[in-house]
Amino acid sequence: MDLDKPRVGRNFDKSTGLSEESAKEIAGVFRQTVDENLASKIDLEQVRSELKKDIELLRGELQKEIAESKAGIIRLIVAGMLVAQAVLIVALVKLL
Repeated sequence: MDLDKPRVGRNFDKSTGLSEESAKEIAGVFRQTVDENLASKIDLEQVRSELKKDIELLRGELQKEIAESKAGIIRLIVAGMLVAQAVLIVALVKLL
């Protein structure tokens, strides 16, 4: 935000009846407050960039966890099928 103290001071002086010195001081305090507390477009772009990186990192981690979960489920299904097959073989052997 472009706050030219002399220009703001003159305009403020004319419209409010304050002295130019007081108007400049108010403009200075206002500018400092704006500079310290408001995000600039550059600040927002930096945050946006950091968030994109974080999202991509989390997406990769989530995809890895999903793949690991799928592999674990497949192992459990195969193990269950092997146990069921063994039980079936034992039952058939007893019947014969």
